[in-house]
Amino acid sequence: MTVRQTLVFNVASAYLRLLELDLELEIGQHSYVSRTNSLEINISRQEGGVASLADVYQSKVLVAQAETSIVRTLRLIEQTENEVNILLGRNPGKVARGIPLVQQKLRASVPPGLPSSILERRPDIRAAEQQLVAANADIGQAKAAFFPQVTLTGLYGHQTVSLGDLFSGAVPGLAVRAIGHDAILYGRKAAGQYKFAKAQFDEVLAAYRQTVQGAFRDVSDGLIAYRRSQEFTEKQTELTQANRDAADLANIRYIGGVTSYLEVLFNEQQLLDSELRLAEAQLDEFLSVVQLYRALGGGWQTSGPQQVSANTKH
Repeated sequence: MTVRQTLVFNVASAYLRLLELDLELEIGQHSYVSRTNSLEINISRQEGGVASLADVYQSKVLVAQAETSIVRTLRLIEQTENEVNILLGRNPGKVARGIPLVQQKLRASVPPGLPSSILERRPDIRAAEQQLVAANADIGQAKAAFFPQVTLTGLYGHQTVSLGDLFSGAVPGLAVRAIGHDAILYGRKAAGQYKFAKAQFDEVLAAYRQTVQGAFRDVSDGLIAYRRSQEFTEKQTELTQANRDAADLANIRYIGGVTSYLEVLFNEQQLLDSELRLAEAQLDEFLSVVQLYRALGGGWQTSGPQQVSANTKH
């Protein structure tokens, strides 16, 4: 990965985290307003002899929790704004926002049948190949041995195989065959010189294999992260709605005198935690797109300009 590409991905990741923190702040502020209203109602009910003083204290606990969440989120927002500015070569300060996180359209449209050869454009693999060239290696033979020619994605862009199984087999004697033509040259020289050259070649070949393995693992991790993060976001959305319904019901039951305010306290806290986890889940889904885009060396288009299939506006 080039320095420029790394900077772009770091800025994108930091900006998405900033948008997620904005969403957390919105959740916290909404919770604070709702809980403050409940506190005022409970104070009135307690003064009218309908509610107990314990209900008032428990309402104050909920308000304090919301206030704490807001203060923490504001600190993280300001620090992340500084991070974005520093990455962009600017002084610390505010960062202008665009589309909120929940309205972002950043989605991976990874096509099925994506060939593994797309990874050859990754800067780390290109650099490892150049090292093989410098060591007089047979590039074609090295690729045949250590660069699996497989289809990375199947239906819906999911991973087709367990990429970790691709490197389980050993290829004994490759290094000897690959530099066999050099053996003639070194045969007339000291045996130590030949062994040294062979050891250097073996080291370069091992580095190439490790680089290829790392590239395939990056892709595997990226495909897994995107698919699982989507599934998690869906389930967390369902859980958040269930917690919202439970909190609404608890308030109705409390107003109707069926239950104590402890039930409201519990369900309101469960709802806040669930909403915050949903915001984090949405962030993870977006970050997984960035991770996959990076793992594939700049996207999943096999020809033409490499552009992510997304609509991300600042």
